[in-house]
Formats: sequence, structure tokens, C-alpha cells
Amino acid sequence: MNRTMHIYPEDRVTLREVGLRDGLQLVRQFPSTQAKRDWLHREYAAGVRHFEIGSFLPASRMPQFADIRDLIEEVATLPKAFSSALTLNERALSDAMQTKVDEVICVVSATEDHSRANMRRSRDEAVALVASAREAAGPDGPLVNAGIAMAFGCSISGAVAQTEVLRLAEACLDAGADVVGVADTVGYAGPRQISAMCDALNSLCGDRPYTVHLHDTRGMGIANAAAALDAGCRVLDGALAGLGGCPFAPGASGNVVFEDLVFLAETMGLTTGIDLTALVGVRDILAAEMPGETLHGALAEAGAPNIDWAA
Repeated sequence: MNRTMHIYPEDRVTLREVGLRDGLQLVRQFPSTQAKRDWLHREYAAGVRHFEIGSFLPASRMPQFADIRDLIEEVATLPKAFSSALTLNERALSDAMQTKVDEVICVVSATEDHSRANMRRSRDEAVALVASAREAAGPDGPLVNAGIAMAFGCSISGAVAQTEVLRLAEACLDAGADVVGVADTVGYAGPRQISAMCDALNSLCGDRPYTVHLHDTRGMGIANAAAALDAGCRVLDGALAGLGGCPFAPGASGNVVFEDLVFLAETMGLTTGIDLTALVGVRDILAAEMPGETLHGALAEAGAPNIDWAA
């Protein structure tokens, strides 16, 4: 089995918890390193196996990620757990390659305007960074994941054509990406758009995995996740308590709620191996460490029903 299939098996749904990276990128307060370790260990005990744990950025700019190396080491101690981290430039890639991180994530914007605003580089330069990541990783290094931001509409440029997203996805695969992903960064999509994109990615990627990263900006996160799963996507992102957001959608809510995403998958007959009650309990860490942050989630509010969906 190759490393991609080892991390993302074809025969099951993979839910990636991105709260420690995307969930913390805009917060006013953030957990201590020990609290983050507790977050990881309690989610792992609940059955979570995929963690996006930070971004390789200068601590002076993003102090919430200053402990990224410690967290990568922590995940490496957990059997069959996998870490991923954002790498936005060459320095970040170089730093990541000195760690045990399992996957590096490069961002390619679907629009030129967003690419220059977000990364200060063109889309062609962003695709070139994917190629640099592949070269740096070599055959035994981390997977290279190329995530296409603003894939369903851009808050700067407006409409985004699906054909353009697919062109960029193919360019990233040609550059050596092991995995490509699409992100509804500012919550423009509905289920119809998600389904159409997944159908196209199924054809483009074949037996290679692709990821869908959803934000709940306009309340469509879970509906869109259901559409992705129905269309055959098997790797989705969510953040504990729906933490996160995007600087290009100020005031909007964040990622799709991870707990609700797990519940959705289970109701659809897709076994996640995650204990929902234990998972919801991890929110206590967020409430204690970040009392000023709003925690989202219907499952946490109402509780899980006393039903065995697999029966």
C-alpha cells in the first residue's frame, strides 16, 4: 500500500479535524500548549485520527502556532494518527521537512486577486510551490496536499468557473501533489455546486483521494457535506465547535462543525469510529481556554439521539 492510501484508505470516510489550525487562525485567545495536547489526546481517545495542527509561520505574526513542532511530535506518539500543517512559502516548507509531519498543505487560490491578497504571489507561483514541496518531500517525506481556496466563489473576484478550478487541480497533480482539495472558503456554495464539483473531481482524480473543506458562512455546511458524501467524496474537513473563519469574510462563522459532521456521516451509514459523546466533551477545553469565542454545534446543543444508525 502506498503512503497516500495508508493515510487515506479508499474503503472508509476520513474526517480531518482542523480546529488546531484553521480553527485558531483568527481567534483573540488561544489554548496553551498543554491544553492543545489535551485536545489532541481526548479527540484521539474519542476515535479521531487526522489532525491539522497549525501553520509554519513566524511566531511573532501568529503566536497561536508557535508550538507547532511540539504538536507534531505529540501526534507522532499516537498510533495510526496523522498530522498535517499549512506551508505557505519556501521557508515554511523547509521548516516542515525538519519535522515528522505526515502531510504538508499548500494553498492555490482559484482567483488571481485572492492569490495575491492572501499569499502575495500569483497562482502560477503557488502551483510552483506545490512542485517545490514534492521535490523537498521526496519519496519518503510527507504527502503534499494542494488545497484550492475560493473554489466555489471569491469574495474579491466574484464567480469562479468550475473549469478553472479543475484546471488548477490538474496543474497541481501534474506538479506532484499526492492529494488535491477544494475549499468553499467563504461559504458561497450550495449542495448542487458541491455535487457537481465532486463528480468532476471523481473523474479527474480517479483512485486518488481529494478533500472537501467547507465553511458554514451561510448555514450550508452540513447540507454541503451531505452532498459531497453522496457524490463519493471520502475526505472532509471540519473544526471542533465550528471554530475558524476567513479574513476575507469578516464576521462570518467558521468551519463546518466537526461533531455535526461526524453525526452526519454516521446517519448516512458511513462508519467513522468516533465516539460522539466523548468528542462533544472535548469542547470543555475550548470553553475554559477561550471563553470569549463562540462555540457552534447542533449536536452539542441537542445531544445525540438514542438510536443505533447501523442497525
